[in-house]
Amino acid sequence: MLEDKRLIWRLKRGDSEALRLIYEKYKDGLLSIAASLLHDSYAAEDVLHDVFVSFAAGVGQLELRGSLRRYLIACIINRVRDKFRKSKHQVVELDEAEMIGSSLDEPEQVIMFSEESQSLANALSQLPLEQRETIILHLTGGMKFKEIANMQGLSISTVQGRYRYGLNKLRTIVDGELKK
Repeated sequence: MLEDKRLIWRLKRGDSEALRLIYEKYKDGLLSIAASLLHDSYAAEDVLHDVFVSFAAGVGQLELRGSLRRYLIACIINRVRDKFRKSKHQVVELDEAEMIGSSLDEPEQVIMFSEESQSLANALSQLPLEQRETIILHLTGGMKFKEIANMQGLSISTVQGRYRYGLNKLRTIVDGELKK
């Protein structure tokens, strides 16, 4: 956190290298969250770049009260919500989503991993945005329920309920697909 404050201080003084360092530090995690929510890697990259353009433009007025990571995650979530509001639908066709890469060596492992990833992505896309967002923030973003609750302005029990109901729906969806 101290490193982030120093980077923001440098950025406010016009050091573009500080922006690059912040981007490099957080881009993978933020991109993963955006891609998980949108199921579209190109849209996720657009969201990530929009967030960093806005961040760089508004850094002069930024008064960070918490961690930079949580602030950037909140920005990603808000941009994703804006995209859903503008498009008036929450599901992106999975055919448009880029295949998830892996470091597996064997072709059989790659195919199995690919099918499992597709199945999970399909199941996630069927969840309501609130449940999907909570699951992704907790599992992919590594955020605690209290952090998610504070970010969303909800009670911890509401966030935990969304997580629990979302996982139950995921199990039901995946079990249904396995039986086919």
